[in-house]
Amino acid sequence: MSAVFRAERAQRSASFELPLPREDAFGLFTPEGERAWAQGWNPEYLHPVDGDPVAGMVFRTRAEGEETLWMMTRWQPDDGAVSYIRCTPGSRIATVDVTCAALAPDRCAVTVTYAFTGLGETGNEWIRALDAARYEAFIGEWKTAIEASLAGSRALSIPAGRARGASR
Repeated sequence: MSAVFRAERAQRSASFELPLPREDAFGLFTPEGERAWAQGWNPEYLHPVDGDPVAGMVFRTRAEGEETLWMMTRWQPDDGAVSYIRCTPGSRIATVDVTCAALAPDRCAVTVTYAFTGLGETGNEWIRALDAARYEAFIGEWKTAIEASLAGSRALSIPAGRARGASR
């Protein structure tokens, strides 16, 4: 008799500050906005096909031998909030919440929260490996990549209302 699979779940959250107005920073966390700083990030838009960020948008990414399907579930640029559901079939599913809060006219705080659930033993192992310290380092890499992108193009400004230009 085979053992019954038991999904593991973990929630992780980390924050960092950016030297940008909240409205400019927020655009960096749309699927298209992530292209400016996330190396290899290449979303394939399924709906709407133009990549316009709206609640209900669906896109796909491929990285490190995995395909992940994403759905934007919340799009509130006026509040600096966006949420996604991401599913890597056979491995894990997660909610992703990103909020940008103004600290000053030219500075904001970004908080990224993932809640992972394993869909198989591979996903459970992945979740166990991403402990709090590794998650903090993972999100720290986001800050480093964004700051490097900003240093390369100080004029970088991606409007939150219609970011043309991503969330992992």
